[in-house]
Amino acid sequence: MNKKQKGFSLIELLIVVAIILIIAAIAIPNLLRAKIAANQSAAVGTLRTINSAEETFSSTYSDGFTTDLVQLGGAAGSAATCKNATLVDEVLSTAPFQKGGYQYTYANSGVPQLTAGIPVACGASGFTGFSVSAGPVSLSTGTAAYCIDETGVIRVDSAGTVLEVMNPCANSGKPPLQ
Repeated sequence: MNKKQKGFSLIELLIVVAIILIIAAIAIPNLLRAKIAANQSAAVGTLRTINSAEETFSSTYSDGFTTDLVQLGGAAGSAATCKNATLVDEVLSTAPFQKGGYQYTYANSGVPQLTAGIPVACGASGFTGFSVSAGPVSLSTGTAAYCIDETGVIRVDSAGTVLEVMNPCANSGKPPLQ
């Protein structure tokens, strides 16, 4: 009796699985590199956003630059004040200050902008300068660290170590981002 069997043999299934694994082995590293590139691009964009927010804060409240990232942010939907300017999102202005695989570290210049005439709503004077660095949380989220200060120049350390802090940015000795 001659019966025709329908289906795939074990060898045919193993060959298909092997082909899929080879394709995955080629594609996955490229996907990881693309994710790292996207995280790094987002970190640069976030630093530009922080710089714009600092300039907006300084001109709006006439009080110099903020004391920390918390002052730049605030709860979503809340009214903007000198203490919570709502110029950056609550993810970036809340500890641990991580976004998109990068850790953001803020430092003010330590030099008060005003000695007299401090706006009552602010309570204390802002500062003459600031510096923010962005370092990857792990090597799988980024391979470069960045920083920006009140000059608006983004500096890069292409051999950035995990959570590298380059504050103050202008004194880091790192080249400007091209």
